[in-house]
Amino acid sequence: MHRTLIVARMVPESADEVAAVFANSDRHSGLPTALGVRARSLFRFGRLYLHLVESDRPLAEAVASHRDDPRFRRISQDLSPFVSAYDPDTWREPKDAMAQEFYRWERHV
Repeated sequence: MHRTLIVARMVPESADEVAAVFANSDRHSGLPTALGVRARSLFRFGRLYLHLVESDRPLAEAVASHRDDPRFRRISQDLSPFVSAYDPDTWREPKDAMAQEFYRWERHV
């Protein structure tokens, strides 16, 4: 399983709207299955938007292959009033918002 953390800026009071966009897509679009998404968690910290995705394959690759998918474009459009690039000067594509994991520990039972 792969984990990806997406970091962006978010209008702080828009959590309900952002959650609704994903809830609608997750329930009705089939896009999570197409991307190999197993689980999604959304967090906010002040004006930061943190989006943790657990997937069957690397998310950057899955998203790159679906960038032109109307379902993906729709989510991006629906989120645009609420979520924006963390660093607009360096953002060129979705993978530019994906944090790089540099340490991981798991308890093995």
